[in-house]
Amino acid sequence: MVVLNRIYTRTGDKGDTALGDGSRVAKDALRVEAYGTVDEANAALGLARLHAEGPMAEALARIQNDLFDLGADLCRPDMQKDDQAEYQPLRMVPAQVDRLEAEIDAMNANLKPLRSFILPGGSALAAHLHLCRTVSRRAERLAVALAREEAINEAALRYLNRLSDWFFVAGRVANANGADDILWVPGANR
Repeated sequence: MVVLNRIYTRTGDKGDTALGDGSRVAKDALRVEAYGTVDEANAALGLARLHAEGPMAEALARIQNDLFDLGADLCRPDMQKDDQAEYQPLRMVPAQVDRLEAEIDAMNANLKPLRSFILPGGSALAAHLHLCRTVSRRAERLAVALAREEAINEAALRYLNRLSDWFFVAGRVANANGADDILWVPGANR
């Protein structure tokens, strides 16, 4: 259980921070960059939720919770020691990826195929979802870079890859099921 009774600790004043296993690394370490960017995606998602209602709001709430799971997974290095840990670390599981895929398929079933790239925008919700998409893509790039250096959970990488797709399709849904998408017109301003 997490207890946050004191927000500042002064332990990071010299530029390092604790990972989930208690080890300390520089605040600009690749692992910290990866889970920090997941946190940034979650903050952007909080803004998107201000414009969502009904099933979309419920889905965004589930994803926000998943992003905390993902951050917990990424902040805990050395998966080989999971069995020896005093507490079982929280790891992303394939079912979370499967749920995103099922939701993408369900949303996409009601959309006409695109014949052009779309510009981020349209409704306020769609614009915020496109911001979530781009931040989650950056988190994915950082996680991929981290995976080149250290072992990370494959389900975490797969989740990040699907998440940006989810945000893209949800953005189209938020634009009246694609009717209000803003299409890119190549070379329009030459």
